[in-house]
Amino acid sequence: MRESLKTAASGVASALILTLLLFAWAASPIRGAAHFRAEGGLGGGRAELLAASSPAQDRTTTRASALPSPVRFRESGNRGLLVRAWVNGAGPFTFAVDTGAGATVLSPHVAGEARVEVESGGRAVEVGGLSGMSVGGQRAFPRDISLGTRDNTFQARGLAVVAPGLPSDIDGILDPSEIFYPLGFIIDLPNGEMSFFDPRSRPLRAADAPPGGAVVPWLTDGHSRRPFVMLAEGRRALLDTGSGFGLAVDESAAHALGLISTDGRPSAGARDIAGGEVAARRVRAATVSVGPLVLRGVPTDFLQRAEKGAPVLLGRDALRPFRMTFDPVSRLIMFDPRED
Repeated sequence: MRESLKTAASGVASALILTLLLFAWAASPIRGAAHFRAEGGLGGGRAELLAASSPAQDRTTTRASALPSPVRFRESGNRGLLVRAWVNGAGPFTFAVDTGAGATVLSPHVAGEARVEVESGGRAVEVGGLSGMSVGGQRAFPRDISLGTRDNTFQARGLAVVAPGLPSDIDGILDPSEIFYPLGFIIDLPNGEMSFFDPRSRPLRAADAPPGGAVVPWLTDGHSRRPFVMLAEGRRALLDTGSGFGLAVDESAAHALGLISTDGRPSAGARDIAGGEVAARRVRAATVSVGPLVLRGVPTDFLQRAEKGAPVLLGRDALRPFRMTFDPVSRLIMFDPRED
């Protein structure tokens, strides 16, 4: 069982929220989290949007039974886990891998250079953040995306949107739970690598828990495939590789988790894609449990001026010691500690 987690410099909070004919909130675009509320007129709602294929996808044939090759990523401060990417063969671009995003986000520059099909005549997609502010985007239909090398290509899946507001050195955001579905994926933070597996032929099982690690249920918010886990302390937490925080909580969650003291030093806050800001303070390290896995000394950030109802986040400062396996079919997540 892991006794402590190393503390790294606090990054910017993450959370990207996208909705088509929905109202959404989220944190910063390069770092994820979302909550959706239907505004009516959607029939089955966003679940149907996620399952539906785009016109471009209908014209694309998936690589028969071939898995994408492993991809190296680099962690760059508050920009997150960065990979080289090609969209419809154009590139290379720099994309951030964000398990909390809930969708693929393309900058207008990428959409134009890659000639991405964009929905015309539809209502705007609201792209917002933890601050509660939002900007409009357009639903998009990239045919395929390549990662690492131009020929490491897979069909683009899930919701995609073209939106302004990304930092100048970030061309897009990938949520692996959406873009790779139904493939499973492994994010090895200590070794800087993302790899893939087919859970239909090699499913993750509860008995696969490694020494000192755990296999726990993959929970969702009912509106996306973003990975939540249940903390033994009674709150759900979003696993957010886009966030530079450790355990990030607002006042309500802090009291629910027994983090009574919120005194601490200021840490880097978050400016989300809509231009809103969320302040944060790095407070006393916490102990939380994910299934049988006890995390002690977790770097903890108290969020201020965050949108009401913001989820608890477990960002990179908390997740950095782990190799994490995500099985979207069995709905399981494995934590395998890789650092001393």
